[in-house]
Amino acid sequence: MAVLAKIRNRSGLLLLAIGFALLAFVIQDLFNSGLKSMSTDVGSVNGKDISFEDFRIKVGNTEKNAQNQGQNMTSMQASNQVWNQEVNIALLSAEFEKLGLRVGEKHIMEVFKNDPSIGQNQMFLNAAGKFDLNKFKDYFKASPEGMQILKDKEKDAELNAKYTIYNSLVKGAMYTTATEGKFKYEAENNKVNFDFVMVPFSSIKDSDVKITDEEIVAYMKTKEKKFKSEGSREVDYVLIQEKPSAQDEAEIKKNVDALLLPSVRYNKETGKNDTIAGFRSVTDIADFVNANSDIPFDSTYISKQDLPAEFAEQLFNLPAGEVYGPYMFNNYYALSKALGRKAGAKVKSSHILISWVGAERAQPKEKRTKEEAKVKAEGILAQAVANPGMFQMLAMTMSEDPSVQQNGGDMGFISKDTGFAKGYKDFVFNNPVGKIGLAETEFGYHIINVTDKQDAVKLATIAQKIEPSEATNDKTYTQATKFEMDAANKDFAALVKEMKLTSNPAVRVKAIDENFGSIANQRQIVKWAFDGDTKIGSVKRFEVVNMGHIIAKLKSVAEKGLMSAEEARPQVENILKNKKKAEKIMAKMKGTSLDAIAATNKVTVMNALDLTIENPNVPGAGFEPKVVGNAFTSKVGQVSKPIEGNSGVYVVNTKAVTKAPKIQKYDDYINKVKQQVVNYSGRVMPALKNDADIIDNRADFY
Repeated sequence: MAVLAKIRNRSGLLLLAIGFALLAFVIQDLFNSGLKSMSTDVGSVNGKDISFEDFRIKVGNTEKNAQNQGQNMTSMQASNQVWNQEVNIALLSAEFEKLGLRVGEKHIMEVFKNDPSIGQNQMFLNAAGKFDLNKFKDYFKASPEGMQILKDKEKDAELNAKYTIYNSLVKGAMYTTATEGKFKYEAENNKVNFDFVMVPFSSIKDSDVKITDEEIVAYMKTKEKKFKSEGSREVDYVLIQEKPSAQDEAEIKKNVDALLLPSVRYNKETGKNDTIAGFRSVTDIADFVNANSDIPFDSTYISKQDLPAEFAEQLFNLPAGEVYGPYMFNNYYALSKALGRKAGAKVKSSHILISWVGAERAQPKEKRTKEEAKVKAEGILAQAVANPGMFQMLAMTMSEDPSVQQNGGDMGFISKDTGFAKGYKDFVFNNPVGKIGLAETEFGYHIINVTDKQDAVKLATIAQKIEPSEATNDKTYTQATKFEMDAANKDFAALVKEMKLTSNPAVRVKAIDENFGSIANQRQIVKWAFDGDTKIGSVKRFEVVNMGHIIAKLKSVAEKGLMSAEEARPQVENILKNKKKAEKIMAKMKGTSLDAIAATNKVTVMNALDLTIENPNVPGAGFEPKVVGNAFTSKVGQVSKPIEGNSGVYVVNTKAVTKAPKIQKYDDYINKVKQQVVNYSGRVMPALKNDADIIDNRADFY
């Protein structure tokens, strides 16, 4: 009782101690995670936050839309798409505000009219077939949900309308002056002749020129924007695949071989052994295949081109009732039994479609009656019959099938089971190759050209997948876990060699990457590499579905900001080496004549004729605009100072500069410059992004 009393008296202190312990645990967890979980913003653009909740909803909607359209899109792909949209909208909206851009209902209506899903939708057209904004709005006003959709659409339309104006302003500012035309003319037609001596950079060995990390960093600091880094991690890895052993393959082959012969099985119902016919003699083919194959029985007829290429000849010509195999394709051991052949089972054709008002999928603007459509179709038919070689051209110019620009009217091979309109299929299967005729379907009148027919065979195929056994997978797992443990304390590359595994180059990943090098959908590895608890030298094993085990070791860390010297070295090292080589070469390129300089450097004097600013290709050296530019500006007959070019160091002696004759107008050259700048408006977004302060926190949420 005394003990209980003491506990009761001190319970307040005990609860307080427990509370402090829990608080310390929570605070430690918050600091370990860098307070990431506290953030409600997925990022920001020039200080304007992007809410994660809104972002998450948009990502979900993007994924759903992709699924509805039959597209495969991962969460990270949807996230990237939405992120780019949000950044673009934020940057452009700020520009619109600076310019004071405003749009009214007329602008918004134009955006709606130009959207085919709205402007050409029958529900939103008036009696004259024109887009009716009131009809469009009334459709959405029927429910609160519809009103919200309408507001969202109007908001998007307002942005699009402003962007149209903004883009027009940008393009309007990109004009070309007569002075630019004149410069273009002179750049193409002013010519220079010069003698030169060139000592190539390759004359000095790379091993004689060393570039330090400090030199690379100093160079990057002169061009910081070019060498900005989002932050990355370099990861060494090895892949230990889960793949069947030779014994596994032999076991599957043995199982497939056994299906050719009769077998004895115990029947629980009768208490006796039943003799089961083998694949050669079994009568219920479909049940036998489904009971023994990893791929279900397929009753369709298959053309030769759709059979496994390596065995197509044998399978296509297999007599009815005969069995071929076992053979291996796509990691399956298979047996195939011929069940019959059908002549002309697949037909290839081309068509020209002429529709009428009210026909299935007819364009909203279509006004032609059915009778008028038939007259037009019969006219085209007459042209096609008279000149079959023109069929594709007629299809490209006359057909109303939207896909004609991609396939020229070619519909490919179809079978009777293909989901084509009945009238179309009846024509192609009931007419010989070369027949051109007319068929009617719910889509319109089709002028059809039967271009090819193929026989097809029906095969019963038993296919068993060659997969690693449980014992093989256990062995692979043991190997992977051993590598994981040993890699923590051993040199990674040496361990790969010691265990006779395949070596892979290290992979560099960024925080929001989804793929790990060439291995798709490995977000788990990327998140681990960026986790606060993962340090250089940390090792972890990851199971990869249908592949095996990846054992990863964090090799290096590059924080956000300027690239690390190691990361930038492939881009910068050669530039700095050439600069050092240039200094060494320039020190030896002294003399009063080209002959003397050439003799000192053991090279020959060369000459260049009729070079221009537009075409600065120096004979034997290549593209050298700096050298040619110096030749134009140097005094005739005077040896220039050494010039650092792209391929080496040059000294030139200008012989003659020929000015292009003056002309009255430079219109042709102005047009050339215009063609060059026509797409410059596309540089606006990259320029805005380059100057913006963009913070991307998506890695904290995905």
